[in-house]
Amino acid sequence: MKIRKSYGSNGERSVYIHENKKDETILVAIPSLEWSCFFTYEEAGEELLKRMKKSLSDRTDSDEAAGLTSRIRGWTGEM
Repeated sequence: MKIRKSYGSNGERSVYIHENKKDETILVAIPSLEWSCFFTYEEAGEELLKRMKKSLSDRTDSDEAAGLTSRIRGWTGEM
């Protein structure tokens, strides 16, 4: 599991990322928002980003949701 920090207008957020290489899945969680997202390697595309941004927008403002989505994409892409 990797823990990343995201800094934005709403302060610091800890982002937890767990990759299961055997099952080719990734779980991302942000406890301070009571938010998580589970997806497979195959799902990692534009549809996933839209779904993630929409889901995060329900928990925080749209600017922070866009920033978090972008950072999560980068972090999970390098795994």
